Amino acid sequence: MNALREIMRHVPSSVVVITALYDGVPIGMTVGSFTSASLHPPLVSFFAGKSSTTWPLIETAGRFCVNVLAARQPQIATAFAARKTDRFTGQAWVPSPLGSPLLEGVLAWLDCELHAVHEVGDHLAVAGLVHDAHASGNARPLVFFRGELAALS
Repeated sequence: MNALREIMRHVPSSVVVITALYDGVPIGMTVGSFTSASLHPPLVSFFAGKSSTTWPLIETAGRFCVNVLAARQPQIATAFAARKTDRFTGQAWVPSPLGSPLLEGVLAWLDCELHAVHEVGDHLAVAGLVHDAHASGNARPLVFFRGELAALS
């Protein structure tokens, strides 16, 4: 529905990179639908496209790290949205407490265990149980608005 797509362009959304290790190899994907789902238990959620080739690998890993990007990191969002195999080329990271890739310099991160996955239209609604989280500094977040990566002013 083109009308829905046009209307949703006027709703700013978060920009995060979901990362995991699959057979010891770091994998990740950019997501523009991240949100808090529950405080008790602590759950976060996002939508993954059913056609994603990265999501099944993250699902198999059973855990993931949500890397909340800062406004100064649009190149990371672009790199992890690209249809290439090694999105980690040139990207520094360390293992999160659960072992998933934690990208260097992110605004915040949440270390999660996969909690639930439900089919919703052409996407999968994913919920993660938060085991650990950290926010660093007062930088502005990266958002997606009107078809572009943007910073809040």
